[in-house]
Amino acid sequence: MLVGVVLTDRADARAALDDPLEELAGLAESAGADVAGRIVQRRAQPDVTFYLGKGKVDELRQLVVSEEADVALFDNDLSPGQKRNLEKELKVKVLDRTELILDIFATRARTHEARLAVELAQLEYALPRLKRMWTHLSRIKKGIGMRGPGEKQIEEDRRIVERRIRDLREELHTIERRRERQVASRHDRLTISLVGYTNAGKSTLLNKLTGSDVLAMDRLFATLDTRTRRWQLPGWGPVLLSDTVGFIRDLPHQLIASFKATLEETRQADLLLHVADASSPDVVHQIASVYSVLEELHVEAKRTLLVLNKVDAIDEGAVHRLLDRFPNAVAISARSGYGLDRLAAVVSESLTDGFLDLDIETSVDNGKLLAYLASHGEIRSKRFGDERVVIHCRMPAEHFGRMDKTGAVIRQHANGSANGNGQVVRQAVNE
Repeated sequence: MLVGVVLTDRADARAALDDPLEELAGLAESAGADVAGRIVQRRAQPDVTFYLGKGKVDELRQLVVSEEADVALFDNDLSPGQKRNLEKELKVKVLDRTELILDIFATRARTHEARLAVELAQLEYALPRLKRMWTHLSRIKKGIGMRGPGEKQIEEDRRIVERRIRDLREELHTIERRRERQVASRHDRLTISLVGYTNAGKSTLLNKLTGSDVLAMDRLFATLDTRTRRWQLPGWGPVLLSDTVGFIRDLPHQLIASFKATLEETRQADLLLHVADASSPDVVHQIASVYSVLEELHVEAKRTLLVLNKVDAIDEGAVHRLLDRFPNAVAISARSGYGLDRLAAVVSESLTDGFLDLDIETSVDNGKLLAYLASHGEIRSKRFGDERVVIHCRMPAEHFGRMDKTGAVIRQHANGSANGNGQVVRQAVNE
């Protein structure tokens, strides 16, 4: 049974939706549940005892009995007391939104890193709720070495959980540092990271652009692990394209903190492609939710290109309205391939910002400079003379200042084309 309380006194994104529980239904199906029914209440503030009003609790109990439901899934976060009171009234298991998302992540985790992250999030969620989760609260019996009033079992459980949380944090911190080194070692390659709401089509887009075959399913949180593939970007060259775990409205803070290592690709990327599901009736709020999570990850300042996916599933008028609202977005369909050529062109143009298109003339035996260009730039062509070579390359502006004392004449293309014309911007001399 799906249950949702839309709070009218707060900025609740579900208030304007025709079906406020559509996303919860998707989460329930992803967790393997069959939806028996739905109930929604709109109220100014949550009830202290049940979150729902007492009348709605009675209505929910009757619905649970008539539909023979096994569990009540709330699209809200419940306090331990509210959850206990609801289970007493309904006589079935009650799960809130965070518990449901954590359960889905636990079933989807495949790698060692993802399993550690999910376990940490689950324990951090459970720690303040231990009092309500355990019933063996009798005190440990006295004995040798156990003088005094004894110790509650709950206190021992809390110490065990806290110790495990500490160990998991240390292990994940080690993984995070290793991931940072791995990502930083790719400084010679441009990296692009796909981010977006879960089930927006990121994996399908990765497959289409790179020719890979990573898992892509029409299901929330189908994959949790970061996948990186090589994308031969037309007019630019090879770049690394990474797919990351999808975001969601009110993503539990425990998961954001736990998956920091997995999201390292996003923090280190040269460009973010924010993939949004244009066919979703809640697409505007989903876009806002993704930006909110990026802000929590401190990557909101990254260059970001909004990609409106699944435009083949809506009419042309709806596409125009979205593009009017987001004029810099690119409309595509990853499934059919529509708009992918334009996406590649816009990505190339975006990457060009901050890059210099250069002709570098130097002696043919200047191995130090040739090695530097190969590792920090993209060599487009070489023209050899008797003792000199002219190299046409593209290079990040940040590396340009390090080419002093190389004995090279450097010309910058005004129009980005390799026509041999340009302005001499530096003539470095050997000392």
